[in-house]
Amino acid sequence: MLRGLGTVVALPFLESMVPAMTALAQTPARPPLRFGAVYVPNGCPIPYWMPKGEAGALALTPILQPLASFQRALTVIGQLSRAGGAGVTDHAVSSAGWLTGAVAKQTEAEDIQVGISIDQVLAKAIGQETPFPSLEYATEDFTGYIGGCVPGYSCTYMNTISWGGEAAPLPMEINPRVAFERLFGRAGTPEDRRQRLHEDRSILDSVVEEAGSLQQDAVIKALDHARLAEAPGGSAEMVPGQHHVRMNMFIAQARNGKFAIVKSLGVIDPKEAVLTA
Repeated sequence: MLRGLGTVVALPFLESMVPAMTALAQTPARPPLRFGAVYVPNGCPIPYWMPKGEAGALALTPILQPLASFQRALTVIGQLSRAGGAGVTDHAVSSAGWLTGAVAKQTEAEDIQVGISIDQVLAKAIGQETPFPSLEYATEDFTGYIGGCVPGYSCTYMNTISWGGEAAPLPMEINPRVAFERLFGRAGTPEDRRQRLHEDRSILDSVVEEAGSLQQDAVIKALDHARLAEAPGGSAEMVPGQHHVRMNMFIAQARNGKFAIVKSLGVIDPKEAVLTA
C-alpha cells in the first residue's frame, strides 16, 4: 500500500454557500448534497492524480481530464496518510481506516472495532433528502477465500469501507442485479428474482413466437400491441404505430428509502411527433 493517498473531491453546490434565510435555501430548488467515496485497495501512482502548476492555474493530468468542465469547483488534496501512519501497512487496517480515520482492532473474532465512517456521519446529516440515506457497493467478498484476508484480522475489515459505528460494519452489495433492483425495481429473495426472470423470458418468448423471427422489424411489429397488465403505476401498453408507451404517471416523493405518491396524473399519452417515411 502507498503511504500517501491523493483524494479528489468534486464539490457540489454546498448549502453553506447559500445564506440560511435566502429564498433558494428555503425551497425545493436547493440541490441535494451528495458525497461519494471510491476505494482503490492497491493504491495509486500519486503523480497521475495531482495537477501541476501554480495555485489558480493548475493543469489537470490526463486522468483528471474528465473533470475539466468542473475544474473551478474541484479541489485536489494531497500529502495525506492513513490512520496509524507509516507503522500500519496491511490491507485490512488500511481499508477499515480509510473513511473512519481510526486504527482497526487486531482480532479474528467477532469483537471487531474501528469507528464510524465519514459517509455515515454525512448520511445522518443530509441522507434524509434522498430515497436512500446511503448506498454501499463493492466488487467482491473475501470471506471464505484462503489467503484472501489478512492474518490476525477479521475479513470484515476488508469487506466494507462503511461503518455505522465502532462495531457496526455496513454490508457492501456485490450483486449488480440486486443493486439495480434496489434502486429501480422490486426487491426480493433469490427465488423472487428467478420468478421474475422466468416471467421476462416468457414475455420475450411470446413476442418472438408471434414474430416468427428474430429480425428487428418483425420483433418491433410484434411488440406494437404489447401490454403489461401489472406495472409500478398500473397497466401499460404500447401505442400502435408509435413505438411509445401509454401508461399511468404520478409524482412521488422519496424519503427514508420509501416512496409516497403525492399526485396521480392518470394515463398519459406520448407527445412525441410520429415520423413517417
